[in-house]
Amino acid sequence: MNPLLPDTQRYLSHIASQRGLSPVTIINYQRHLNEFIALLEAQDILTWQELDTHQVRLLAKQLHQNGIKARSIATKLSALRSFLEYLVKNDQLSFNPAKGVSAPKLDKPLPKNISVDDMDQLLDIDGDDPLTIRDHCMMELMYSSGLRLSELVGINLKDIKLSEKEVMVTGKGSKQRLLPITKSAVETITLWLKIRPDFAEEGEKALFLSKQKKRISTRSVQMRMEKWGLAQSLPSHVNPHKLRHSFATHMLESSGNLRAVQTLLGHADLATTQIYTHLDFQHLAEVYDKAHPRAKRKK
Repeated sequence: MNPLLPDTQRYLSHIASQRGLSPVTIINYQRHLNEFIALLEAQDILTWQELDTHQVRLLAKQLHQNGIKARSIATKLSALRSFLEYLVKNDQLSFNPAKGVSAPKLDKPLPKNISVDDMDQLLDIDGDDPLTIRDHCMMELMYSSGLRLSELVGINLKDIKLSEKEVMVTGKGSKQRLLPITKSAVETITLWLKIRPDFAEEGEKALFLSKQKKRISTRSVQMRMEKWGLAQSLPSHVNPHKLRHSFATHMLESSGNLRAVQTLLGHADLATTQIYTHLDFQHLAEVYDKAHPRAKRKK
């Protein structure tokens, strides 16, 4: 028997009797601790007194390298931390080496992008109502250039150059970047600029304004886009971040140029773009089948 096991068995008996945990919970604790024991045995660590904070971090890293999700690693570390705290209270350890080890960041699921066809449906808006024109313009511009919500709201009149089809935005860290805008966005901006004076106080700099004649708020943009998603009968919820994500995904699928998309999005780290603009496997498979010399089936 592995010399690490007796302590864990006493601990499991203790929490079963003292804390009234269910048999399923006890089994889960046992499974988590046995997994750590197997990793420690492979490193020739056969007493809990040999375990230190650095080794606990290595255990978490090894779990991650083995393909364990961040949420599961956090659960396993919690089980180990509780067990080691039990050993401290029983004077078997002088300190808890897992106490200073933070769980890895939880995996954040990426928002589902809106398909090209659904995006066309969302932006197929008719009507001469001033708010309709403004909302259409905001969505066209956000999808045109992959803007963050804060960047869209922060645009001033001087930042738009319609003749050059360009917009200057201020992103994270007050970093500015010059972005191209589509012909469709130029057309909707032109319409909005004709009626914007009805919404603007004298000297107002903001491009997009509310009915209160002030710079539109981020919350108002979120609510208006959600409204248009429902009005245009889209199958999924519409929000500003989803438009930015869709821009990135569609651009990467069409161009395959990760560096260019990174620049357009204003990402300092290429790794962020790789995560943010994931391609769906079906698209990758189609590209692969068409491009790889050995992928083409013989007749």
